[in-house]
Amino acid sequence: MSDERELLQAVLEAIAIPYPATVGDAEVHDPILLSRVMDARVALEGVLRRGDDAGWSADYLRSRLAEKPPVGYRAEGGQR
Repeated sequence: MSDERELLQAVLEAIAIPYPATVGDAEVHDPILLSRVMDARVALEGVLRRGDDAGWSADYLRSRLAEKPPVGYRAEGGQR
């Protein structure tokens, strides 16, 4: 897989987390999603604006995402 495709896959992993089951669960879900979106943005801007290596950026993004797993809320469809 190309480095650019790896980065796109990592960005998708960042933003495609389970939807919250209820409004109350959104209070936990939303800050997690926002933080992951900001990490994805930083990775994309690094590649597009500074010329960072896409493969390295994908690996770094995944390491940041591992620090903030989408857990601690009830997800739509019963996932947790």
